[in-house]
Amino acid sequence: MKFTAAIAALGAALLSAAPGSYESEIVEWRHQREAALKADGGWLTVTGLFWLHEGPNSFGPGSSNEIVLPPDPALKGSGVFDLRGGKIFMGWNGQTRELRSDSSGSPDVVTLGDLSFYVLRRGDRFGIRLKDKNSRLRKEFTGIRYYPPNEVYRVVARFVPEPKKVPIPNILGQTEEMPSPGYVEFELAGRHLRLTPVQETPNELFFIFRDLTSGRETYGSGRFLDTPLPQNGRVVLDFNKAYNPPCAFTPYATCPLPPRENRLQVRIPAGELKYGSH
Repeated sequence: MKFTAAIAALGAALLSAAPGSYESEIVEWRHQREAALKADGGWLTVTGLFWLHEGPNSFGPGSSNEIVLPPDPALKGSGVFDLRGGKIFMGWNGQTRELRSDSSGSPDVVTLGDLSFYVLRRGDRFGIRLKDKNSRLRKEFTGIRYYPPNEVYRVVARFVPEPKKVPIPNILGQTEEMPSPGYVEFELAGRHLRLTPVQETPNELFFIFRDLTSGRETYGSGRFLDTPLPQNGRVVLDFNKAYNPPCAFTPYATCPLPPRENRLQVRIPAGELKYGSH
């Protein structure tokens, strides 16, 4: 679902950046952001999401299969994904193996030529996420457009500890309870604002938010922002690093949506603009 923790860690560097280096930090962040999208296995290679039904689900390059994969020299014949009571078994070339889903934290990735896939779990649904190094989305990528960097939108927020579970909806209509260590308060555009992060990894905070640019200049469902953990009760929110969710680039993502408290009634003209002509 998110941008790499290594990119988010650049936010910490801003705390000790030399005068005049801010813009170069943003340029470097943008280069790494686009490189991650375009990389082998990046979001631009995600070209399929196939939800499984209980029992056998045939797959292969032929149109007679339930899951039709792109042609690849490594694909010969057909296989099957067998969903049995929450477990998925893959049958291929006369062999059968169980596949761990992404909910395990370490899904089993199967690679066949330029194609790769793994099992995705969302609630009680299981699917196969397909990646293709030769995807049209990757070949036709036009680059990301941004607002000009503006340090006004790099703010230091006060962190208020308040551990709890936050209901996070997604584009599938599901809601997942995610852990949050607290919330942040800050001043921007003459307003006192508040955002609640969730914590997917131990070393960073993950903000999912909307503002009044959403659906007009920026991606409609909102944007993401990663920050380092609080230091001395403070969190740096650099909205110049606000970025689009994977759903802006591929229709085969299952993006989270902002919780109600993160729908800000102000414009934040910083970070990534809408992708392409959308």
